[in-house]
Amino acid sequence: MKTIDKSVKLNNVAYDIRGPVLDRAREMEEAGQRIIKLNIGNVAAFGIQPPDEIIQDIIRNVADFAGYTDSKGLFAPRKAVVHYMQSKGVHGVDVNDVYLGNGASELISMSINALLNDGDELLIPSPDFPLYTAVTGLSGGRPVHYLCDESSDWMPDIADIRAKITPRTRGIVVINPNNPTGALYSREVLLDIIQVAREHNLVILSDEIYDKTIYDDLAHVSMASLADDVLILTFNGLSKNYRSCGYRAGWMVVSGDKRPAQGYIEGLNMLASLRLCSNTPGQLAIQTALGGYQSINELVGPSGRLRRQRDLAYDLLTQIPGVSVMKPKGALYLFPRLDPAVYPIQDDQQFAYSLLDEERVLVVQGTGFNWANHDHFRMVFLPNADDLTEAIGRIDRFLGRIRKGAV
Repeated sequence: MKTIDKSVKLNNVAYDIRGPVLDRAREMEEAGQRIIKLNIGNVAAFGIQPPDEIIQDIIRNVADFAGYTDSKGLFAPRKAVVHYMQSKGVHGVDVNDVYLGNGASELISMSINALLNDGDELLIPSPDFPLYTAVTGLSGGRPVHYLCDESSDWMPDIADIRAKITPRTRGIVVINPNNPTGALYSREVLLDIIQVAREHNLVILSDEIYDKTIYDDLAHVSMASLADDVLILTFNGLSKNYRSCGYRAGWMVVSGDKRPAQGYIEGLNMLASLRLCSNTPGQLAIQTALGGYQSINELVGPSGRLRRQRDLAYDLLTQIPGVSVMKPKGALYLFPRLDPAVYPIQDDQQFAYSLLDEERVLVVQGTGFNWANHDHFRMVFLPNADDLTEAIGRIDRFLGRIRKGAV
């Protein structure tokens, strides 16, 4: 019988956040085993619910959700996004510059597919959020990873960015606050990246999905507020700040100098039309969310659940011999380093498998985020304090066996 194979375009595509280790975890759960899942930022799975006004607004308006909308989205939520961008110091945008999507992920895919020709290059941070690398490959482009420096709180290495620009480079991806490291970029670093883009006529893709999930009274700076002569696409949505992952409500804002980018914008409009529109319930939630009470501030404040769990996870991890980690300034993750002199791990995916099999804890290996070395893993700090303490205790126990040579 002739086999039906996947497209060769998928040969180099991976998304290990939901990859083979998760498949193994599902098999174990089906066999009745309880797994502590630290692999994905699915906020609602940990009992952190959306703001009630969003839920009630969707319930009240459900009868109006049946029809298609404009391909870019409804006017009112797009106008709310414009107002939000203005509150962050971004000017020169109107509703025609706003695209609503089925989560920011759909819009990220659209933007890359509209930008890259076969063989074109996109600069992507390492470690990255793997969607960018995957979509770049699927679009026919080539992902080129620039280094984020762990010794400098995971700031992008500007010299490395410059060194990796070629005549085929079309854009730079910036993820701030960063997933997976939790870094929050300074204004100076953002201005340096903008200058590189300015010099080489590059598009900036600025992922700001965690721009309200920030700790220690720090402030997020939107890249689009720092330049009006560079084309910047800003991505955001309700998934994280408003704990509404399943509503798939995201937006993209095109700002800066749009005059030389009319062909690119035409491509964005075409792709927006091809998918008809994003889901209407998610669109209607955006205006309510942006205009309502910002309960995320309570979660990240000094006594908030997310901040307390971040501090707990950081304290517990840094007590383990041979483990170091930057304390996250934003987002929902830690990206611990395992000292190779203490933990000589040759295959970090096998490390994740073994941790799952022996201790029933699910994490994602660092190479799943296009980090070259097998010395990191990513974990969320979303479980409640008891489960988080239990999970890190199991990780400590597993690492103890490695130190003793028993694994």
